[in-house]
Amino acid sequence: MNRDTCRMIPLGTRRTILLGAVSLVLLVAAGRAGPARGADAPERVLRAGAHAIDVTPQKLPVIVNGGMLERTCSKVVDPLHARCLVLDDGTTTIAFAVVDNCVIPRPIMDRAKAIAREKTGIAEDRILISATHCHSAPSVFGALGSGENPEYVEYLPGRIAEGIAQAQENLEPARVGWAVGKDPENVFCRRFLMKPGTARTCRFTGKENDRAQMNPGYQNPNAVERTGPADTDVSVLAVQSRGGRPIAVLANYSTHYAGAPPLSADYFGVFARRIGELIGADAAGEAGPPFVGIMTNGTSGDANCCDFVNPRREFTYKTVGEDTAQAAFKACKTIRYYDWVPIVMEEALLELGVRKPSPEETAEAKAYLAEHVPDGKPKSTTDVYARETVILSEWPERRQIKLQAIRIGGLGIAAMPNEVFGSTGLAIKEQSPLKPTFSIELANGYAGYLPPPEQHTLGGYTTWRARSSCLEEQAEPKIRAKVLKLLGNVAGRRADEKPTLSKP
Repeated sequence: MNRDTCRMIPLGTRRTILLGAVSLVLLVAAGRAGPARGADAPERVLRAGAHAIDVTPQKLPVIVNGGMLERTCSKVVDPLHARCLVLDDGTTTIAFAVVDNCVIPRPIMDRAKAIAREKTGIAEDRILISATHCHSAPSVFGALGSGENPEYVEYLPGRIAEGIAQAQENLEPARVGWAVGKDPENVFCRRFLMKPGTARTCRFTGKENDRAQMNPGYQNPNAVERTGPADTDVSVLAVQSRGGRPIAVLANYSTHYAGAPPLSADYFGVFARRIGELIGADAAGEAGPPFVGIMTNGTSGDANCCDFVNPRREFTYKTVGEDTAQAAFKACKTIRYYDWVPIVMEEALLELGVRKPSPEETAEAKAYLAEHVPDGKPKSTTDVYARETVILSEWPERRQIKLQAIRIGGLGIAAMPNEVFGSTGLAIKEQSPLKPTFSIELANGYAGYLPPPEQHTLGGYTTWRARSSCLEEQAEPKIRAKVLKLLGNVAGRRADEKPTLSKP
């Protein structure tokens, strides 16, 4: 605009233009400097909501997987749930849904996310769904000797989505905090290096001369040493109303299922109940939706509750649930809460190779099945792996998996669709830029065990080629590197937005 043109504009209009220009400059400068922190800046509000929805099957009997051979169940010992938590920092909304099930394939989880998006508006790449890995729930994925329950496959996604929607309905101003406790009594590496020639082997597994064995028995003289470490952390994310009423506790522990009669949520369900009792959720004195306790499975691919180095000890899923709840409760006592924290979540896809049998192995397995398994129902471990060989021969050469990373203030969470070894989980914790960090396994799909390359060299059950252990031998370092990159990305985003501590 030249000077003559400017003179033609009325004085009042010129003043308005000038003030607008100055305001625009100030807004741009404020944006470059980061969010306003002045006394007149609006208060940032963190909101949270939780809900536990019953996902117990409506019809019995059902197939229960998690074992080498198929079994059915007609009794409900305790109800199964999808335990859901929604967090909203005013900019980003994310959702967790942790389901009492052994393993859930990605198509079911993707369908649940799509339904949840329609109900809530929460983006599908801002939803994390994981299985607890209890071995006492209805099968929704055929693996090893087990099939699936078609009716339950149809039933489950809608229930998960409804749980997320109900958690969103329960959103209210909240505060969060996190801490890490310990429970070294219930998690031990279950894989052992064995003396030469003593490890269990099996045909059709893609492995020969196995040196490692899972669950060798207590004080087995042929067991030389454990093949890796176990993660004893009980990590905790605690969520309260602004008034201090407990909304949810989301915890993480890296042991396998403890062993419960089906149908049951195993120690994950015991934890969910007991942590609420320990923190006094029902006696908070403030009205609100029911408290939700949530236990996620950490990196337990090579770990369980059995200390095979020492004599057998007595434990049950109830004692393991109690122990982990007590550890989480102790950690909760140390938490300092924040009225607001930035929430950042990132998702990525990674394509990996599939370990497929050779044409010769496939032909041998087909001939074996024709002779020994004419009805198609495996009755032995050899039968199982012969059938797995044929199934994998028909799979694509490559497979795409989904990985996620989340930052909640200074807390990092990684999510992988595998049964991850303790060494991988500990490496992620050590190398993550966010402290603390924990990993949720069996998240956003199921892609089998994830042995590090050196564990593949040793062989043993968790490396035997099947739908339960199908990825290329270099999958673990590729997944770990991708997860650490995602954690770095979320750590760097919105890093200038500082959490707001709650007042004492």
